[in-house]
Amino acid sequence: MTKLGEFLAKKSVNRAAISRKTKIHTTRLNELSNKESARLTAEELYLIALAIEVNPSELLEYVCGDLKLERE
Repeated sequence: MTKLGEFLAKKSVNRAAISRKTKIHTTRLNELSNKESARLTAEELYLIALAIEVNPSELLEYVCGDLKLERE
C-alpha cells in the first residue's frame, strides 16, 4: 500500500465518492493507492484533498514527507 492508500484508509474514505467528485477514475485511484511505482500528480493530489476535505498541504506532507535532498 502506498502512502496515499494509507492516508485514505486512515480517513475511511470511499474511493468511488472521490472518483465522482474529482473525475479521477477508480482504477487510477486504486493504482495510486496500491502500486508504489504509480506517480501521483500535483493536480490529482489537489483534487483528492479537496474531495476528502483536507488541506492539500496536509496530504502532500503525509505522502511526500519522507523525501530528502541528497547531500552535495
